[in-house]
Amino acid sequence: MIMGSQVARPASSATLRILPGDCHVVDYPDVQLATTLGSCVAACVRDPVAGVGGMNHFMLPKSDNGLWGPHQASLRFGNFAMKQLIDSILARGGRRDRLEVKLFGGANLRGAGANIGWENARYAEAYIAAAGLTVAARHLYGSLPRLIRYMPMTGKAFMLELSDEED
Repeated sequence: MIMGSQVARPASSATLRILPGDCHVVDYPDVQLATTLGSCVAACVRDPVAGVGGMNHFMLPKSDNGLWGPHQASLRFGNFAMKQLIDSILARGGRRDRLEVKLFGGANLRGAGANIGWENARYAEAYIAAAGLTVAARHLYGSLPRLIRYMPMTGKAFMLELSDEED
């Protein structure tokens, strides 16, 4: 069972918060998806003709078995999160040749001591290329966290880099 994947039905003009390990796909207007990223990556994917799109939020590039605690095929891993997002869009009428992809995140945050953010970013780019898709927009790498807001029906994405100032 894949954990964290949801087909959400909020009220109109709603904002759905995408947490690490989440994947939401919607097919109705007036919904915005939002997440905050540090080293994690979010993919925003839609089919503008079918009117379906969504966002995922993954923490690590990949896993052979997807085990994360008691969960299998955890969407905390890029290989499971990317497959789930694309498959969910295709299952709701999307077509691979029409998919619009936007990628965000993958920062190497100050003091993190590892390059996991850049590994996540490289993985997302490689996954999209291997899937034969093109990236319409991206804001990857860097060293600052980001706030992302995405409107799947219009394809508009807003990104704000957040301060990394220490308290």
